[in-house]
Amino acid sequence: QVQLVESGGGLVQAGGSLRLSCAASGRTFSSYAMGWFRQAPGKEREFVAAISASGFTTYYATSLKGRFTISRDNAKNAVYLQMNSLKPEDTAVYYCAADREHTRVVHFTDLGYNYWGQGTQVTVSS
Repeated sequence: QVQLVESGGGLVQAGGSLRLSCAASGRTFSSYAMGWFRQAPGKEREFVAAISASGFTTYYATSLKGRFTISRDNAKNAVYLQMNSLKPEDTAVYYCAADREHTRVVHFTDLGYNYWGQGTQVTVSS
């Protein structure tokens, strides 16, 4: 069992930056591919980024590549999402998730992830 706790959300002006953190419990964190997703009001949850268990391979939603960076520190049981040049349309609840079945990133929808955090709100004002 893995518990995930996100932090780092908040209110930021357009063009600003935020760094989200996801702290994981459990000894097997380093064996899981991890992902970030987001859900805006009235919309479905969407893929943001994912990283392999080793941290060597990363993937991004096409529309976000270049502004967002996913990383992880397995020694600290943590995964991060650096978000730059934020836009009002980035406003959403951001979730981190763990895929316990794979070390590689194989899922780009929320259906493939087994463990979820409670989410952290990101609000970007214009």
